[in-house]
Amino acid sequence: MKHLALVTLLSAAACLHGQEPPPVQPLPVKKPATDAKVWGALVFATNDDAEAAAMPKVDVPAEFADIPARLGKVFEWKRYEVIGQHLQDVFREYESWVVPTKDLFLKVDSKGPAEGGGMNLHLQFWRDQQVLVKTDAVLKAESPLFIAGPKWRQGRLLFVLVLQKGR
Repeated sequence: MKHLALVTLLSAAACLHGQEPPPVQPLPVKKPATDAKVWGALVFATNDDAEAAAMPKVDVPAEFADIPARLGKVFEWKRYEVIGQHLQDVFREYESWVVPTKDLFLKVDSKGPAEGGGMNLHLQFWRDQQVLVKTDAVLKAESPLFIAGPKWRQGRLLFVLVLQKGR
């Protein structure tokens, strides 16, 4: 703000003396350093086919298309519908938020690279203003993290976090 006021003042002074105002130089914007990129998804798990069919369909990126099948190996539900998703940078010095829906989201704090690959993360699973789960985890590209969330409708909400490959 002070920079803009100074440029305005200099421009006004130059105009009074018949000179062209100096060109305005934008301040450099430094992007925060990132450690990784993660994909987060909110999944509705149910045994009720009609309930699953009523969910809005979300186009899942091809690299994550196997997530419902992988969930079926861990949980005992028949149907898994992705109802929200978000791709997010994990910042080195700042908190990151994976927000697949307006009500449920995940706070991600990087704790740096993990020994043997992947990322050390501190995670907080939130619903509105309430923390449901806090945990530390090592996230690797080939090993998604599944968090069982609250019961919802005729099933349960699940949160999936995947470290994007190549990071």
